[in-house]
Amino acid sequence: MNKRHRLTGLLLAVCLSTGAVSGTGALPAAAADTQNYAEALQKSLYFYECQQAGPLPSWNRVEWRADSTLSDEVTGGWYDAGDHVKFNLPMAYSASMLAWGLYQYPDGVERSGQMETYMNNLTFVLDYLAACDEGDTVVYQVGSGQMDHTWWGPVELLEYGMKDNGADYDKARAVLRGTDSAVCGEMAAALAAGYCALKDKSANADSYLSHAENIFALADKTRSDDAYNNSDAGGFYRSSHFYDELFYAANWLYIATGEKSYLDKAASYIPNLGKELGSDELKYSWGMCWDDVMQGGLLLYAINTGDSFYTSRVKKHLDYWTDSVKELDGGLRWLTTWGCLRYANTAGFLASVACDTVLKGTDTKKYQEFYQEQIDYSLGDNPDHQSFVVGYGENFPKNPHHRTAHASWKNALDTPETNRHILYGALVGGPNEDGTYTDDRQNYINNEVACDYNAGFTALLCKMNTASDSKPDPNFPEPEQRDQEFYVETKLKSSDSGVTLSFKFTNHSAWPARIEDNMSYRYYMDLSEVISAGYQPSDVAVRVDRDQAKMYDDCKPAEISPITQYQGNIYYIEITYPDGRAAMPISEGQHQCELLLALVFPDYQSGWDASNDYSNADLLKNAGEYVISDRIPLYQNGVLYSGVEPDGTKPSTTTAVTTKPAPSTTTAASGSLGDVNTDGSVKLNDLVLLGRYLLGNAELSRQSAANADLNQDGKANGMDHAALRQMLAQS
Repeated sequence: MNKRHRLTGLLLAVCLSTGAVSGTGALPAAAADTQNYAEALQKSLYFYECQQAGPLPSWNRVEWRADSTLSDEVTGGWYDAGDHVKFNLPMAYSASMLAWGLYQYPDGVERSGQMETYMNNLTFVLDYLAACDEGDTVVYQVGSGQMDHTWWGPVELLEYGMKDNGADYDKARAVLRGTDSAVCGEMAAALAAGYCALKDKSANADSYLSHAENIFALADKTRSDDAYNNSDAGGFYRSSHFYDELFYAANWLYIATGEKSYLDKAASYIPNLGKELGSDELKYSWGMCWDDVMQGGLLLYAINTGDSFYTSRVKKHLDYWTDSVKELDGGLRWLTTWGCLRYANTAGFLASVACDTVLKGTDTKKYQEFYQEQIDYSLGDNPDHQSFVVGYGENFPKNPHHRTAHASWKNALDTPETNRHILYGALVGGPNEDGTYTDDRQNYINNEVACDYNAGFTALLCKMNTASDSKPDPNFPEPEQRDQEFYVETKLKSSDSGVTLSFKFTNHSAWPARIEDNMSYRYYMDLSEVISAGYQPSDVAVRVDRDQAKMYDDCKPAEISPITQYQGNIYYIEITYPDGRAAMPISEGQHQCELLLALVFPDYQSGWDASNDYSNADLLKNAGEYVISDRIPLYQNGVLYSGVEPDGTKPSTTTAVTTKPAPSTTTAASGSLGDVNTDGSVKLNDLVLLGRYLLGNAELSRQSAANADLNQDGKANGMDHAALRQMLAQS
């Protein structure tokens, strides 16, 4: 699916002359905590953690995410929207907006209790943008949009999904590089703004400025977007112009360095900026967004120069938004179809910055009311009391258009019906022009989400928190209600001289989506009639009529155990999948692995009594249908994972679908069970680290491994992961 128009959307911001000034102007009188702005900022930042690519940092809080696309030439950064491509143009725009919000309103971020989290997320993306600087060229995209959009599944299994879809994974993760002006200008702006926001807070800040200056020089020398627009990027985020990005970046570099040469550069670009149709007047209509940062640049230029003419241009732009853009019931200014909320909130941020800087001391009541209306409408102050932020408020979107949050196991937009994960903090596209809204992931207009959608929204929340007494949610993120990730469906096909069974081992994992080796299941049977007839249990013939795992060239087939005694005349046969790739939640054909098995009476005589077989009870009640039965237990590495054995044995630690981790604050002494990251407490981060270790994406120290061994069997495994989930859920 193409990205259609992601054009303009007002920037935000503010910096004074050559240094930052924290704008703390009072909010409108009506603004007093009508919404919980601290919680909204808390959740908006969480959304960016949902978008993280590559090795996830230890502070990532998303229980359903894991490391991904680790073979990318440049790892890290943000996946763009609901897809798995790293498009640097909108990513850099988004980073610049987050940086501007922190730079302009650090007191708001501090007041909300989100400073550490904000800095973590901003640093994560800036580190990626800096890593894309190769000196004489720049990486500006990782991943092919055209190929990526052919598969709908969780990013953790992207490589397998692409292969199953007939695609070359290396081509699907293609790298695009160049020096084109818009994307490089935006990257330079983000890094320079990041330096301004973090120079007194982060050891990495100086490197951001160094990369910003180099990338800007490349962009300014090139002065073209031709190569970029003729690449895969052009089909998704086509650049309409580049002088606005150069202008924007030059202003940020002036703020960062104080060097007049950058302000002179900014001035030199002004004749090439957009004009109103049919005139020479600098454009004031439309709004700031990933493709049009002119209005943000003009605001910065007015701040940097103190020139009253450019202040008047800022005011004219705000008057356009308050007086000319269509107003919906509830106060939202509706500019255009795609992502109307991102435009309105970004315009709101620009208004807040202008009120606190170049318009300070004038009558700004209209603009103050405007920016509050935009943010509050988004959070639920509208005629339908509809929150447009996932996981915020009582009535929020359940089905944003997002592959990993949806967690389909069959490469299908409509399966399952409801997203399996809550994409907390994501700002959806918003209502239609008539104010109506439909919560449908296939409705891209209303329910698209993207890093740039949240960018101006996040920055405006920094402002809203400057005068708010709201508090973040101390229990966030709440643990999710999990559905069943692994199970076996079984159908009894015949039961005369034995039993013929069809087993479908199913992998619907989503916390996170993953491959699990050495999963197995057992069929328990009572062989009294075989023994009474004078035969040994080993005389029962075992015939495998179909093993789907053999269909996959690089996958090990199922392993079938001999008939094994459980107790008395109760025996079992165990089917093991040593290679978890036999069943992966990536497509209709791969999420289940079927095995047809026949257990036949010796000498093929009749006389098999299927009714006394423990594992057959539920199958006989539903003859000819597939059944999920607790009497066909599932095991992981030979340890009971789910189901019930004939003597009533259940998993030693509950792994039922209701089990969930919680952000516990349980304290633990160094060396205590559950404290996987050895920080002295047992909480969600320990569960996440153990999960990554089990996926092969993290290493554990000797102490960490000992702390992770909750069941004390000498190794850290899936049973310990389940035990830790239970510990956290009960704390």
